[in-house]
Amino acid sequence: MSASSLRVLSLIPPMTQLNTPYPSTAYLTGFLRSRGVAAFQEDLALALVLRLFSRQGLATLREHVHRIPMRQRSDCMMQFDISYDRYAATVDATIGFLQGRDATLSYRIAGRNYLPEGPRFASLDVYVDPDDPDGGDPLAWAFGALGTQDRARHLATLYLNDIADVLREAVDPRFEFVRYAESLALSQPSFEPLARALAAAPNWVDDTLDALTREAIDRHQPQLVLISVPFPGAVYAAFRIAQTIKRHWPDIKICLGGGYANTELRELAEPRVFDYFDYVTLDDGEKPLLALMEHIEGKRGASRLVRTFLRQDGAVRYVNMQEADVPFSEVGTPTWDGLPIDRYLSLLDMLNPMHRLWSDGRWNKLTIAHGCYWKKCSFCDVTLDYISRYETASAELLVDRIEAIIAETGQTGFHFVDEAAPPKMLKALAEELLRRKVSISWWGNIRFEKSFTPELAQLLAESGCIAISGGLEVASDRLLKLMKKGVSVEQVARVTHGFAEAGVLVHAYLMYGFPTQTEQDTVDALEYVRQLFDNGCIQSGFFHRFACTVHSPVGQNPEEYGVKLVPLPKGDFAKNDVGFIDPTGTDHELMGKALNKALYNFMHGIGLDGDVRGWFDARVPKPKVPRHFIERALYQ
Repeated sequence: MSASSLRVLSLIPPMTQLNTPYPSTAYLTGFLRSRGVAAFQEDLALALVLRLFSRQGLATLREHVHRIPMRQRSDCMMQFDISYDRYAATVDATIGFLQGRDATLSYRIAGRNYLPEGPRFASLDVYVDPDDPDGGDPLAWAFGALGTQDRARHLATLYLNDIADVLREAVDPRFEFVRYAESLALSQPSFEPLARALAAAPNWVDDTLDALTREAIDRHQPQLVLISVPFPGAVYAAFRIAQTIKRHWPDIKICLGGGYANTELRELAEPRVFDYFDYVTLDDGEKPLLALMEHIEGKRGASRLVRTFLRQDGAVRYVNMQEADVPFSEVGTPTWDGLPIDRYLSLLDMLNPMHRLWSDGRWNKLTIAHGCYWKKCSFCDVTLDYISRYETASAELLVDRIEAIIAETGQTGFHFVDEAAPPKMLKALAEELLRRKVSISWWGNIRFEKSFTPELAQLLAESGCIAISGGLEVASDRLLKLMKKGVSVEQVARVTHGFAEAGVLVHAYLMYGFPTQTEQDTVDALEYVRQLFDNGCIQSGFFHRFACTVHSPVGQNPEEYGVKLVPLPKGDFAKNDVGFIDPTGTDHELMGKALNKALYNFMHGIGLDGDVRGWFDARVPKPKVPRHFIERALYQ
């Protein structure tokens, strides 16, 4: 039997994204089909949400609410029950609107008299027009006078969040649209919490996922199921899916892979994982899957598997026969065939303009190059394959893939999902798109390095670039050097300004809590950020709290960064984040609240002329950054 006779089903488990398919199954399915394999894919994350958030789903949810004694019902449950008829009458139409099937409904939703409004709508009170704080429609300022579609999508998203809160309180306290049951798997050294959850009686959400899984298996009749788990928030559901398959089809082989396994399960030694999965593979899936399929067909022994965990004689064994990976140029074109691309939900849950690209609109996800060409940043997992192995393909091949994807999906929006898209490849890609007159809209992540000149920024904009994001991180030259970012604040200012002048939205990834970061560093960083907004260099940003991982230079050589690691608890399951002791002693929790409050206001043009110390609840030092530092960097 040849490899092409195997039927392979790739599954996206809840929860990943609701606006567009997570790309891993599209990549694997496209690759396997290029090798003659009967490969199929399904998105059970989207399917689960669409089944729960339907008229029939809400009827079942109400039954669960009614099983809870009246005195124990929360405010959101009470509001849902009182307004149930309005929820039942509006949910299917609202889902249809978020899927883009009924744009005219936006006028009714935006009018604020169509949807029932629960506790989540209280968040609208924070949108106060700075020029009219005592009156007016707050959303008119937040979205603009003509933003009916945006306004309606935001209101519809709040409406779904209200329903999700009821589901969480009445059925499953772990339920989230993204971080579903995340605590069971995030850097969890012991499998025991997840094992207990899987052994517990299933709730309504579990039963619904069970039914969806059985329907998918009945449709495709696979011999091998691949479950791709990108985040800890998809692990619990992935195990529930595997549990269902093992219960009803014990002969089907199941393989776990994806970003979660690649980062957190590299030292897996827990045999119970293999009660659910037959195999766990690491890093890029193409080569391990080719070896695994040969093994399933009896053409390759277990000792010749590639980057694969399995259980033998009750113990976990890792097998990695050294074979060259499939070159990036030969992985094939991703395919979305089998995924209901017209049923994804364009949500608008926050007003950060870059974050809305993640949740609003369906984007074809594509990689320009494998890995990162810089691979030096001290906070990054530079030792792992997805960062360390850098490979490119020709611009001609990339545009061939783009044209094939457009022909299949009918959609011209692309999100390039590289860790940091290389400037040389972006230039070649832009020139090839323009030469072949291929019209797309695209966005992606870059390093703010000097190769991105204003001329290159203009070329990228002409090729369809609408937004770029990049790491400014701590916005301190001392800490940028310690991070080995290879950029300076002045350089970031000039690069971002060049993109902004070309009409490209610029988002800055920002960080606080890096080793040895002081209060002075934090205040100075915020002053740099204020000036970048004030001078039109960036239009969007977000502060992340630094997390030390075991695969990063900080996690592997903490003494070089002036910190001591907190010993990890013993365990044989997940391992990623590691605590550390920083003798600097800065209260980063306090700092973080001020940073994000300031950033939110800067994005709306508020407070750009003020003293950044005003955003902090505690007394902090005066910024040492010259008041016009960024302006001088741009025009000197």
